[in-house]
Amino acid sequence: MRLALSRDSFRLKRAFTISRGTRTEAQVLTVTLTRGGVTGRGECVPYARYGETPDSVAAQIAGLPDAFGRAELQTLLPPGAARNAVDCALWDWQARAEGRRAWEIAGLPAPAPAVTAFTLSLDTPEKMGAEARANAGRPLLKTKLGAGEADIARIRAVREGAPDSRIIVDANEGWTPELYARLAPVLVDLGVEMVEQPLPAGDDAALAGLDRVLPVCADESCHDRASLPALAGKYDLVNIKLDKTGGLTEALALREAAQEAGFGVMIGCMVGSSLAMAPATLLAAGARYIDLDGPLLLAEDRPSPLVFDGGRIHPPDPALWG
Repeated sequence: MRLALSRDSFRLKRAFTISRGTRTEAQVLTVTLTRGGVTGRGECVPYARYGETPDSVAAQIAGLPDAFGRAELQTLLPPGAARNAVDCALWDWQARAEGRRAWEIAGLPAPAPAVTAFTLSLDTPEKMGAEARANAGRPLLKTKLGAGEADIARIRAVREGAPDSRIIVDANEGWTPELYARLAPVLVDLGVEMVEQPLPAGDDAALAGLDRVLPVCADESCHDRASLPALAGKYDLVNIKLDKTGGLTEALALREAAQEAGFGVMIGCMVGSSLAMAPATLLAAGARYIDLDGPLLLAEDRPSPLVFDGGRIHPPDPALWG
């Protein structure tokens, strides 16, 4: 087995802001795995919030042995970006080596086109309202929040700009319990369906004592199956991202375990290319929300990119992945 690693950058159409900062490009790592003349690929997005850098993730991948399979990989690397890229490359390799699609190997039905959220970057109410108007034809909008009482003005502007779209919001750990209690009823009245990670992951115990009139989805608080016990009674949904689970293998297991535990499921992503989103399309069936809009935020993408139409994401072409 030969592993090659490249560092790739994709320009964004416009600056993208959340409560933790702003970016103008997506910086990703691409793993190319070759064995027996067959090559598979996977992509990951190192995330500073989880203590990852491109250098640290590259070092993890470089430390892998010469040969291993998906099962062994789960013990060789912890959940995170490094394992994700390698795991997805192994899925892609197997699909190409066996002449089958990845969902067949996973024992899943072929994925169908599914509605995905389109994310509005954190900005002034006026600019977010304008962005909502420009995307008012999309069935599901996800609005970045996390700046206190001003979030009400932002959602009012988004609702006015896109009166027929469903809305979910992401606070990115930017609220307090008191702020949730004040904002949640107002957002519900404005038609918001749920909020992602309103409180910091390490300080979310207060959610258990709140009247969660606005359903709460765990993002930074949920990485893999080991996260689930601590989420009970605090969260209503979990956001499954391949860069958190460490790949499709654990993501499939987490989806099953979360649903069995009574959690709703959201399928999310970091800001990456179509190669990063492609494996996650296998998780879409049965998910309450899908948020795989990374490529829509890019000014450039991979060859044979994912197809988006009418607010829907389509399964990948085999030339891209799987």
